[in-house]
Amino acid sequence: MSKNWRPATQLVHGGTLRSQYGETSEAIFLTQGFVYDSSEAAEARFKGETDGFIYARYGSPTNDMFEKRMCMLEGAEEARATASGMAAVSAAILCQVKAGDHIVAARALFGSCRWVVETLAPKYGVECTLVDGRDLKNWEDAVRPNTKVFFLESPTNPTLEVIDIAGVAKLADQIGAKVVVDNVFATPLFQKPLELGAHVVVYSATKHIDGQGRCLGGVVLSDKQWIDENLHDYFRHTGPAMSPFNAWTLLKGIETLPLRVKQQTESARRIADFLAEQPQVARVIYPGRKDHPQADIIAKQMSGGSTLVAFELKGGKEAAFALQNALEIIRISNNLGDSKSLITHPATTTHKNLTDEARAELGISAGTVRFSAGIEDSEDLIEDFARALKGVNA
Repeated sequence: MSKNWRPATQLVHGGTLRSQYGETSEAIFLTQGFVYDSSEAAEARFKGETDGFIYARYGSPTNDMFEKRMCMLEGAEEARATASGMAAVSAAILCQVKAGDHIVAARALFGSCRWVVETLAPKYGVECTLVDGRDLKNWEDAVRPNTKVFFLESPTNPTLEVIDIAGVAKLADQIGAKVVVDNVFATPLFQKPLELGAHVVVYSATKHIDGQGRCLGGVVLSDKQWIDENLHDYFRHTGPAMSPFNAWTLLKGIETLPLRVKQQTESARRIADFLAEQPQVARVIYPGRKDHPQADIIAKQMSGGSTLVAFELKGGKEAAFALQNALEIIRISNNLGDSKSLITHPATTTHKNLTDEARAELGISAGTVRFSAGIEDSEDLIEDFARALKGVNA
């Protein structure tokens, strides 16, 4: 396999295994276990002296193809496919900390990610400090002698803030900590955290990688040493493994990732520009627009914008609900990265469990709306917004 293939080629052919039947599409290996030619062969495989699969919870040919394809795209040495994005986040963080350790995390996180570091980890004696991740000094000020992990997502959910990954990684290297980046909103096509100095990258493959609303999945990517020393045993013994059927579905989804993301990003950009001109809209946040608060960082670390747009309506929750309810093509859903355009009101869905104060800190108001562009015609989407906005007071 050529490592010089470009992403669109990698995502069709990378990591492909074929059985003796020479199938064109990847095979689904729906099996729990594997058989061995002899007792000696079984012993050698369990000892790690020979290559091969042992049990589907540890790995399978279908999962292996998905992991290898993601490694090629991300530029990682190793990966582990998980049952969901949150299984990936939980594994990436918890596998490398113990009681007495300390995590520094950006406060702008998806609700469940924030729960893992703010609520779950402290139950096991792991302290956590949340910071405004946009300012590198906040990361530096939060460091303690026992700080082991920095965790962030960039762009953030749902307000599309951008964090200086290279700057955070440089600080982590100075203190011997590891940086875990949730790269879902940028996709592996527009941002490469490992190239920026991060140590671990996680994805909810449920989003853009599947991209068609079919199944759950996640993936953790890093170098082989980190996987071997931290994630390997955690993964084997706690059982967050992806189903081979889901791995096959994701392999089919990832083939069209560049095509979908290109269309989605172009639509998101056009819709962001359209919304910015509407009297009902107080502000628009979109990576790639010159008025984005971290435009200088975006220019350094992202090669494209995003498939998502965040905007705030002047009329608060009432206006947000009126807009969403009036849309015809764009559907209300808390998912994102789908081939169908989706819209959600974070204050009452994805971030409803945060306090009013916590949401205010993150820039999530009652009028904040998150839009995920699909692959429909951009003009139809703009017309859908234009018609729905007519029922929203300026």
